[in-house]
Amino acid sequence: MSQISCRELSLGYEGIEILSGLSFDVNSGDYLCIVGENGSGKTTLMKTLLGLHSPMSGSVRFSDGLKRNEIGYLPQQTLVQRDFPASVREVVISGCQGRIGLRPFYGKKEKEAARESMKRMDILDLASRCYRELSGGQQQRVLLARALCATSKVLLLDEPVSGLDPRVTSEMYSLIEELNRDDKITIIMISHDVEAAVRYSTHILHIGDSIFFGTKDEYLKSDAGRAFTAIKED
Repeated sequence: MSQISCRELSLGYEGIEILSGLSFDVNSGDYLCIVGENGSGKTTLMKTLLGLHSPMSGSVRFSDGLKRNEIGYLPQQTLVQRDFPASVREVVISGCQGRIGLRPFYGKKEKEAARESMKRMDILDLASRCYRELSGGQQQRVLLARALCATSKVLLLDEPVSGLDPRVTSEMYSLIEELNRDDKITIIMISHDVEAAVRYSTHILHIGDSIFFGTKDEYLKSDAGRAFTAIKED
């Protein structure tokens, strides 16, 4: 069943349109990879799905019982964020902010959710460690655990393996695949790694000079898919 439906979206900022005529659906259990050239609007699209940006025109609709505050989000990290002086437990439980409403504190339910998320990401032993003292791979696991505190339905991941070495990158992809396969969480991921996109995804959205949306097999047979994968292989 469709969880997210986008129809004739036009996106941009400061009055400048960067993407138009975008329509696609994300169904429960999908693994959608968003690929395309730099500056094509991938991150803007993700922020629009989160309600952080408003579309210039068109619509984003949620169904299948999904609410916007039930979407987990792992953004691209900045250098300042990597140096955040908080404990792992504090970072992870902050993912529960969308569920506590006007309460000024976290309750037993949120603390248990944070514990379960850390356990799921195999970082429970790091709970008391300072976030900024961790390796890049450990930090990404912490941020993924934080995103899991917000959802059991949909995860939005913006370049989750950026800057990680090959071994840690493989581990992250495996974790994300498990969340999709075993926990039945819908994944929407921005990626520059076309090889990984066609390996793990069920569907691909390509945005740029041309727009394509379909299954990964359909993408590989499309003009956009053949052209983009050829560029990446050169």
